[in-house]
Amino acid sequence: MAKVNRRVVVIGTSAGGLHALDELFGQLPSGLPAPFLVVQHMAPQGNAEPLVARLSRYKSFAAGLAVSGQTLKPGRLYIAPADYHLLLKGNRILVTKGARENRYRPAIDALFRSAAVAHGPRAIGVILTGFLDDGTGGLDVIKRCGGVTVVQDPGTAVYSDMPRNALSNAKVDHCVALSEMGALLEKLILGPLPGQKRRKKRGQKRGVGRVKTAAIPAGIRVEAAIAERVVSDVAQVNGLGDQVPYNCPNCGGVLWKIDARTGLRYRCHTGHSFTALALLTSQAERVEETLWVALRMLEERKNLLNTLARSTQPHRPMAESYAKRAADTEIHIQRIRTMLLAREPRLTDT
Repeated sequence: MAKVNRRVVVIGTSAGGLHALDELFGQLPSGLPAPFLVVQHMAPQGNAEPLVARLSRYKSFAAGLAVSGQTLKPGRLYIAPADYHLLLKGNRILVTKGARENRYRPAIDALFRSAAVAHGPRAIGVILTGFLDDGTGGLDVIKRCGGVTVVQDPGTAVYSDMPRNALSNAKVDHCVALSEMGALLEKLILGPLPGQKRRKKRGQKRGVGRVKTAAIPAGIRVEAAIAERVVSDVAQVNGLGDQVPYNCPNCGGVLWKIDARTGLRYRCHTGHSFTALALLTSQAERVEETLWVALRMLEERKNLLNTLARSTQPHRPMAESYAKRAADTEIHIQRIRTMLLAREPRLTDT
């Protein structure tokens, strides 16, 4: 196959992603002159090997876990390891333990942002099935840096949150059913870059003209740099937004609000990043954890008070005091149990 402008395809997915990726890569032909990088949300203790094994069935691509320092090569499929961010630095891969973004490591936004900074109009961002809205901000960054954005039709997604949020909040070039996405990606990879026109000089074979590269906004460069390191600093984040009166649910640090085109986002100075939906979800998780700890401590307090009430029976006033305090503690226990049973529904944009 003739060499064309090399694209870089970055793909993000969450719940339902294993089957979606399987179907997508089963559609793609061999010899495509582009590397593919995939972030699939998984638990920190998860294992990406099943995904590697599944996608390795397609001999059109050499699938494997990404390794820091690798050079991008066409026809390769690089998969983010569990509990590590997958990033791009120029034409090389970075696998880092940076702070979680949108509650996840690996995070889709982190990969997409780095691809936009490193490759500008050569980047193609793809969002597939999943919960909440990781990837929406990163997709917008790819578009702002001149790349192409693709979203799975929510009607064909097992879990439609991520595609719907992307379509609602980012500028999307293509929204197609999963069954049509392989043909679309092949066309985009083999076609000219955005804004690039075919030209033919006299006496020369038909070729491609130069493409104008969009300037990378300073804020995007800063956030890409933050993701490459384990710790950022206050001065960097100060330049991105304004402090808000609530803290990072991951580390307890101060949060800064960033008014992004895709909606509110939040960052702390250690690098944790959240969309508004991700922040609400994280806060709910921390509240629940705190309530369970409080419930355990109150149960222990009630048991101790009851023990003291029984052991001080010869001293009736003291025993009655312990018993009353145990009964009061039981009231608090029931209130917390009621709060735990009345759990918030899963947060979406609806």
